[in-house]
Amino acid sequence: MRADMIAGLREWDAILAAREAAGTTPIETVRHEDWSVDVVAAPLGVIAFVFEGRPNVFADAAGVLATGNAAVLRIGGDALGTAEAIRDSALVPALTAAGLPAGAVSLLPVRDRSAGWALFADPRLALAVARGSGPAVAQLSAVARSAGVPVSAHGTGGAWLVADEEADTDRFAGAVRWSLDRKVCNTLNVAVIPRSRAAELVPVLLAAADEAAATRTGVARLHVAEGSESYLPAGELTREIPVERADGTHTEPRATVLPLDELGTEWEWEGTPELSVVVVDSVEEGIELIGRYSPRFVVSFISENDDAHARFRAAVDAPFVGDGFTRWVDGQYALSQPELGLSNWENGRLLARAGILTGAEITTRRIFAHHERADQHR
Repeated sequence: MRADMIAGLREWDAILAAREAAGTTPIETVRHEDWSVDVVAAPLGVIAFVFEGRPNVFADAAGVLATGNAAVLRIGGDALGTAEAIRDSALVPALTAAGLPAGAVSLLPVRDRSAGWALFADPRLALAVARGSGPAVAQLSAVARSAGVPVSAHGTGGAWLVADEEADTDRFAGAVRWSLDRKVCNTLNVAVIPRSRAAELVPVLLAAADEAAATRTGVARLHVAEGSESYLPAGELTREIPVERADGTHTEPRATVLPLDELGTEWEWEGTPELSVVVVDSVEEGIELIGRYSPRFVVSFISENDDAHARFRAAVDAPFVGDGFTRWVDGQYALSQPELGLSNWENGRLLARAGILTGAEITTRRIFAHHERADQHR
């Protein structure tokens, strides 16, 4: 992880950060007969980050400096000591060597969650970035909005995978296997399988999930949507398995029936991969379920039909759509830029910004005019 953090920061050398910094080369120039207009990127100001206990985000957030911004960070209490070590041994010396103020990127030395609320309620902020998932992010976002601060909220995670009647078995198996190697926001959460292929693909799903689980402990935990349980192999609903939870190992059923209206539940697993599966009559039904129950975030479509892919991309309401494993959704992995956060479409689409937030994108626009004649008028 430390090596990835270093690599992410060094990637800024390959990014045209200077073009995005305040007051430099125009993004666009519009020339008229006797005057011109330059559109130039400008910094937003002070960016606040509240994020889970993942110290790599601390290093990624330093990327806002490349576009002329400053940052105030509040990390989860379990990682505060690590973040303080990064600040003292790497960040502050680097800022000093660059001739920047030591407070250009600041860390709140407070474990209490109220510090995050107080930070997001400060109207001097230019942008509040909330990472994580669940009610905490929604509450923090509401605090910022009530203070008049724009918000980039991570929101609910969990990726969906949809197979169609022409899905390649090996591609489907690989997508499942490599979407379950660890639990983060882009981990596979719900698999949608066509009824015409269910007898074949449900066992493939189980085998691939178990292969992922075998690298940790035991076998995978499954939730099958009500009405789809008949496609499970015999005995899976009564079989018991060891499941690693945050508080230790528990004995639980290998598979349980899940009410359809709970299909959007994000499984926060520890050592035992956990996911849901639903069998549908058509891809269109799967897309309808995504629109109704998913966080409208990451979706993968497995099909050998190019026309089906085009129809799926046009119809599904999600910012990240692929045709293989779901874990590709990451700024550093996909865009070679340290990622500050991902945004789903659970609460609406974003205006003029991709779902991956990077330091290069935290800018506004200024417009400068140059008039060649003293008597120019409209």
